[in-house]
Amino acid sequence: MDTQEQELEDIELFQKHVSDRFTELSSPPEDDALLSVSWLHRLLDVFLCCEAEFEAILIMDRDPSQLSKPPFDRLIPEFIERAVKALDICNAVANGVDSVRHCQKLSEIVISALDQNPLGDGHAKRAKKALLMLLSAMNLDDKEGTHVKATERSWSFGRRGVNKEQIAGHFRSLSWQVAKNWSSAKQIQSMMYNLVAPRGAEASGLPSPIYTMNVIMIFVMWALVAAIPCQERNGLPTHFPVPKQLNWAHSLIGLQEKIADEWKKKEKKGMSGLLDELQKMEKLAQSLIDFTDSFHFPGDAEKVKEAAANVSELKEIFGRMDQGLTPLQMHIREVFHRIVRSRTEFLDVLEKGSAPVV
Repeated sequence: MDTQEQELEDIELFQKHVSDRFTELSSPPEDDALLSVSWLHRLLDVFLCCEAEFEAILIMDRDPSQLSKPPFDRLIPEFIERAVKALDICNAVANGVDSVRHCQKLSEIVISALDQNPLGDGHAKRAKKALLMLLSAMNLDDKEGTHVKATERSWSFGRRGVNKEQIAGHFRSLSWQVAKNWSSAKQIQSMMYNLVAPRGAEASGLPSPIYTMNVIMIFVMWALVAAIPCQERNGLPTHFPVPKQLNWAHSLIGLQEKIADEWKKKEKKGMSGLLDELQKMEKLAQSLIDFTDSFHFPGDAEKVKEAAANVSELKEIFGRMDQGLTPLQMHIREVFHRIVRSRTEFLDVLEKGSAPVV
C-alpha cells in the first residue's frame, strides 16, 4: 500500500471512529443521562480520543513542508485560532463548575435539615432558607454572575432573609475575574465563523479531518457552555450547519438538536444550566419549598412522606455531584492542556515547514 492509499484509509477510519463515538454518546444508558456529570466525562473522553487520532493523521511521519502549502497554510492557522478560543471556554467552564458545587453545598444543607425524624418547625425553616438561596442561584441571569466560587460564607445563615439582588451582588464579588465584556456565547459564535466543509478533491483528503476536528471542538465547547453556568451565555447559538451527507454527521447533528431543544426551554425558564443534576435539583427544590412553606409540626403524614422521598432523591443527586464534580473540573483541565500541547505542535510544524532549505 502506498503512502496516499494509507492516508485515505487512515482518514476513513478516523471518520468511522468519530461516528461510532458520537453514536454512543447519543444513546446513553439510563443512569448516564444526556448532559449529566457522567455524560460530560464521556464527552471529554471522546474529544481527547478524537484529538489524539487527528493529530497522528496530520503530523506523524509527515513532511512539515506539505502543511505550509495551500490550503493548509490557511486551514491550520484557522484551527489554531479556534483552539485558542477553546482554551478561554475551558477556563470559564472549569470555573463555572464552582457555581454548580455551590448549588450542591446548598442542597447539602437542605438534606441535613429535612432528613430528620421527627421533623420539626426549626428544621423546615432552615431548609426553606437554603432552598430560597438554591433557587435564586439557579435562576439568576447568566450576565448576573452565576459563575460563583462557593465559600462557607456564601451559604451560611448569619443574615436575615435573602433576595435575588443580595445573592447576585455576592456572586459578583466572588466570581472568577474576566473582562466584563467577555461572553461565552460570542466566543462560541466566533469559533463557528468561517467554518466551511471541504469540497471537491479536498473532501476526501487531509482538509477533511481538519474540518471534522474543528466541528468536534466547537460542539464539545458548545455543549459544555450549555451545561455549565459561565459568563454571559445569552444568545448562545443553538445551531451550526454540518453537512448531513458526511458519514459521521448524523449522530452529532442528533445530539446538537436534542441539546438545542433543551436550551430553548432553558432560556424561557431562566435556569442557570442544562446540567442534568441541576435540572433535577431545581424540580425537587420547587416541590420542597412548597412543603416547607406550609409545614407545621407534626405535619400532614402524606406530605411528610412525599417530602422524605424528594429528600432521598436529592441525596442521590448530591452523591453523584460529590463524586463527579472535582474529577470533571480536572478532566476539563486535561482537555485544556491537551489543546495547548496540540497548538504548540502545530505551530512547530508550521515553523519547520516555512523554514528555508539550507
